Amino acid sequence: MLDQMTLYPVADDVLFAPGGRVVIRTYGVASAASTEEDGARPVSYRTWVTGVRDQPRYWRWGHFEDARRGHRKVLEWLTGRGPQPPAVVAG
Repeated sequence: MLDQMTLYPVADDVLFAPGGRVVIRTYGVASAASTEEDGARPVSYRTWVTGVRDQPRYWRWGHFEDARRGHRKVLEWLTGRGPQPPAVVAG
């Protein structure tokens, strides 16, 4: 399945907490097969957090800039500098 997708990294961060390591990754995902007539592939953006027990651990963003801002908001939430972002943001 991964060989049929293209991943576009947006941002990666690692936090070290008393409970262990927390990894925050935001990336774009596109299917290898084009669905548009001009050959463009739609990209969906996601943020995954591993190493925490609290929900949510997954966010979805509609556009690149939303993903960049969303990654920053997730990072701020995890470090106690901001509110928890909405669980899933549709684009």
